[in-house]
Amino acid sequence: MERAVEFKSQDAICRGVLRTPDGIAGPVPMMIMAGGWCYTKEIVMPHYADYFLDSGIGVLLFDYRCFGESGGEPRQHINPWHQIEDYKNAISFAETLDEADHDRIGIWGISYSGGHVLVTAATDPRAKWAISTIPVVDGFQTLRRCHGETRFRELLELIAADRKRRFETGAGGNIPMSSTDPTKEMSCWPYPHVCQIFNDIKASEAPRHEHHSTIESVELLLDYLVPPFCTRIVDTPVMMTVAKGDNITSADLEIGTFNAIANPSKVIDIVDGVSHMSLYSNRHHLARVGSAQAAWLTGILFADAGEEIAPAVAASG
Repeated sequence: MERAVEFKSQDAICRGVLRTPDGIAGPVPMMIMAGGWCYTKEIVMPHYADYFLDSGIGVLLFDYRCFGESGGEPRQHINPWHQIEDYKNAISFAETLDEADHDRIGIWGISYSGGHVLVTAATDPRAKWAISTIPVVDGFQTLRRCHGETRFRELLELIAADRKRRFETGAGGNIPMSSTDPTKEMSCWPYPHVCQIFNDIKASEAPRHEHHSTIESVELLLDYLVPPFCTRIVDTPVMMTVAKGDNITSADLEIGTFNAIANPSKVIDIVDGVSHMSLYSNRHHLARVGSAQAAWLTGILFADAGEEIAPAVAASG
């Protein structure tokens, strides 16, 4: 079962899709899902959602303000704190749905939103679980590593020039999400395969994807830091998926962030043989992660009454 939905988030309207499992009567646990850097709900999230639906869990997939079908200006502007607010308002909306079990609403994110769900779990007790997939956890260190010392300095110069332009004219510029030739064209994520994979997905199933953001979005990413929030996650179960050797969001930064989570009811799944981008483009890799996440969540949601959920560390080969 599927229907279009929308809800208000501050001064914008966020639009999405509500999907519920076939053949299940009554309210169901509800997973709220949103995308990563500058992309819409059509990019891989429906495939991950299928594993939760098959486990008897409903899903609410939505576009942040300024993206996809949602309202908001300027378009393609990524303010992480606004997006975290969108998650919280999605929880508020889910609490109004007849289809949702209002006491069992949780959150899922990938890449940038993988960090968002950790911040949301730390600051909104209504999130009853969080699944964080290959998360961005430290914007400054991530961009510095991705660009290298020389190009990172050039990126900072571009951001400074854009800030001056915004002050003088009131409008800033845009930057590609990625580029097929990052040595000649500055982009946020300087990897040719990122550009190829997202453009392939856009052509096949995500026509609303726009492969750029505001330059100010990159400036805001530099100030994004998740680990300090993780000491506040004391009650919410968390699962984190890490691609072993991830050189985009950096596996070591992700593992350090996982270790900062205070709640012992946490699981880290360090998946060998996959990469950051293969969890978008390779359905076999996606299945390995999606099925493991659904199994973990099913164990929490449908365990016998009184059964404790033991903390665990998993490593997938």
